[in-house]
Amino acid sequence: MDVIKSVQNYINKMISEVTGMKVLLLDAETTAIISVVLTQTQLLSKEIYLIDRVDNRQREKIKHLRCICFVRPTGESVQALVEELRDPCYADYYLYFSNSLKKSSIERLAEVDEHEVVREVQEYFGDYLALNPDLYSLNVAAPQWPLFIENSATWDTRTLARVTEGVLAVLLSLKKKPLIRYEKSSILAKKLATEISYQIQQEGPLFDFRRTDTPPILLLMDRRNDPVSPLLNQWTYQAMVHDLLGISNGRVDLSQMPDVKPEMKEIVLSLDQDSFYKETLYLNLGDLGAKIKEYVDTYQVKHKSSQSIESIADMKKFVEDYPEFRKLSGNVTKHVTLVGELSRLVAKQKLMEVGELEQSLAVAENHNADVKSLRQMIERTDITADAKIRLVLLYALRYEKSQTNLTQQLVDLLARNGVSEKKVALVAQMIQYAGTDQRLEDIFSNQNVFARTKNVFKGLKGVENVYTQHTPHLVETLQEAIKGRLKEQLYPFIEGGTRDKPQDIIVFMIGGATYAEAREVNKLNASGTGVRIVLGGTTVHNAQRYVTSSALLSLEEVHCVLVVAHHRTPVSYLFSMHIPYHSLPLCSSLHLFDHSSTEHSFMREVADSVTRWTGKSGPTSPPQQRLRSARND
Repeated sequence: MDVIKSVQNYINKMISEVTGMKVLLLDAETTAIISVVLTQTQLLSKEIYLIDRVDNRQREKIKHLRCICFVRPTGESVQALVEELRDPCYADYYLYFSNSLKKSSIERLAEVDEHEVVREVQEYFGDYLALNPDLYSLNVAAPQWPLFIENSATWDTRTLARVTEGVLAVLLSLKKKPLIRYEKSSILAKKLATEISYQIQQEGPLFDFRRTDTPPILLLMDRRNDPVSPLLNQWTYQAMVHDLLGISNGRVDLSQMPDVKPEMKEIVLSLDQDSFYKETLYLNLGDLGAKIKEYVDTYQVKHKSSQSIESIADMKKFVEDYPEFRKLSGNVTKHVTLVGELSRLVAKQKLMEVGELEQSLAVAENHNADVKSLRQMIERTDITADAKIRLVLLYALRYEKSQTNLTQQLVDLLARNGVSEKKVALVAQMIQYAGTDQRLEDIFSNQNVFARTKNVFKGLKGVENVYTQHTPHLVETLQEAIKGRLKEQLYPFIEGGTRDKPQDIIVFMIGGATYAEAREVNKLNASGTGVRIVLGGTTVHNAQRYVTSSALLSLEEVHCVLVVAHHRTPVSYLFSMHIPYHSLPLCSSLHLFDHSSTEHSFMREVADSVTRWTGKSGPTSPPQQRLRSARND
């Protein structure tokens, strides 16, 4: 199973089916889908004269060219095609959709094709970003795609539809009709499993693949069951680049780097086109430094040999090798620049010290030492606010149920050391989002003495260094699945079932996967178990994005109505609604109604607090104008 090859095959097929010079029209989402698997040079080599957006109506009419349109079957893209076909710019149109197209949309396109320029309409299921051969993303993240509405157990309808379509596209492109398993504790996972199962039944002929001895497994997991992995600093090449700089559609923005050369302000990282990147993808920072020196030495040897051209034969050889030489030269510069910037950021942000404490919090229970180290880190001025928040988040998650829990004191210390109120609020939000009550399993192995003992010995095995002690929870789950021992009580089937060991496992992480987990999946694929695994998620997180956006920020959009009556104290009523006072930043719209003047000032203070946290105004109507009271609620 290789998701990059699956998407490449679709694109190569649609391009090769249309001969001669042609135009390629894309929408915003298919532009990203293509950009991560094919370069512009590769597309130009296949006689593509022009690449443009389908919604750009300022294009020149070139009537002798053919046009390939590859778009998602959304209302916006279909409307753009309707406008294009009403006044066509090209001779022939070949329409390819990245997912199933509604019958009504087909009829609409047929009606508008008065010039009879449409030659073909096809569905090619490349409806996801293929980032690595065994890693995919749907690029679905807040604020454009909030996971929740009303509460964290209710899918946003539009997001659910997009995620369902994306997972179905992955299955169809890999030609798999799986048995579906989901995390029992996740209502979102169960709902998604039910929806995917229903759609597979509805699309019966599309999933009519050759039966295998062992059915593939689609494993639906929820990010909330392991909130730790995305919070940790990463120390392998691909994961570090994404964590410290961000990888967006295969590109890295270096424009903020000091003294960066103009040609290095944005660089492309492609597994297909960059052999050095492919080789070093999962190397840690120390090994990467040695590899980059080796790479530079190779370049210098080739550069030296290219300088001595003394004969026609030498000249001919140089010309033949020149394209490869230029490519090597550009690649060396790119990776030296990138690794240099990673090293600069690690030193500037003191990430070695931060990373050591992160790993300690993630893998071992040592409360007194952890609190002492945390206090020292928070009080230091050379540690970033984001790093401090992440450390306190790890502490809060590990010691949430501990009798000696000092989270509130650490939160107060953050505030006294200049960390903004909005960032400090993330600690309470994280506990509400992914605290112990939300998780299926004991990820810290600290709920009983047997789990703690097991965790100590687990920590001693196969640790590369102090910065890579933590293993994502996904690994343990997959190891159990590979052995055929994944408990049905924890991961039930949506329909049917099997006790056989699977050959293929497609994982989907609701709330986003990480490059650290992708590395572990790659190791499992290379371990010789005979099981092929592909990992994907709504998005691929780095720590900053995970903390400040995605599922956490989608909670800010929950609209709460708090009803306070004169016979209850405001605070007790807030708790009776399961909305503790410290989580008020989650409410973007807060309505407080009461007829008791003694509580007026308190409620106004709460409303002002919401405005401070969210930047959005509280209620404009006076509190006395109550709509209902707790008595008749």
